[in-house]
Amino acid sequence: MSGAMRPVVVTRAEGNDGPLSRELRGLGLTVLSWPAVSVARGDSAALEAALAQVHTFGWIVFASRHAVAAVLERLPQAPAGVRIAAVGKATAQVLRQRGWPVDLTPEEGSAAALISAFAAQWPAEAPGVRVLYPASSRALPTLAAGLRQLGASVTQVEAYRTQAGSLDIDECRTWIARGGIGAVTFASPSAVSELAQALGESDFQRLLSEAAPVAIGRTTAAELSAHGHDAVVAESATLQSLAVTTLRLLQRRA
Repeated sequence: MSGAMRPVVVTRAEGNDGPLSRELRGLGLTVLSWPAVSVARGDSAALEAALAQVHTFGWIVFASRHAVAAVLERLPQAPAGVRIAAVGKATAQVLRQRGWPVDLTPEEGSAAALISAFAAQWPAEAPGVRVLYPASSRALPTLAAGLRQLGASVTQVEAYRTQAGSLDIDECRTWIARGGIGAVTFASPSAVSELAQALGESDFQRLLSEAAPVAIGRTTAAELSAHGHDAVVAESATLQSLAVTTLRLLQRRA
């Protein structure tokens, strides 16, 4: 069945043998690597200063595996007495694989879901609990703002820098003109905005009018909606679920 299926575009910052690409190929799908975003080291001074005082925080909140990598590079062992929250199951899995406990992970991998999970348990917390939030340079304000509304004192520091990736635009446009792409996967809002900017409005709209956009979560789907496209959302916010959701979509279309 998979032989009749069109290729799938991976827009996240990973190489040809990255984790999402491997998941898709393992399901028998052909993958096109279009890295719309790239991840680079950020200005680490603020992160290192915060980690030097890590025991003054009640929580550390991780919203991506890139933030996990940046923190654990500098702090390999989980700090005693500091609780850990992860926005998505994929991020939580990376933490556990490295030996860090995860105290809070919402069922739905979104900032709003994590804020709701905190709200359900925070009446017992002292007002002003300190939260360290190591984040992307392009982190949306949703998470920090929501935690502050709950009474937390949030220290948001840049853990890594999200920037435009290195796309072969001519090759992308050749595929778009050919009309042979089955689905385009998006694992972050930045991937949506960067691909739209790199391709230009006309080619971006042409691409997603023919190929189905598949989003890892509701925040990414909202960015696609802002560009005029309704995305299929993965059942859970993991790369494995994103791959399986893509396969099922292509099977239905085939």
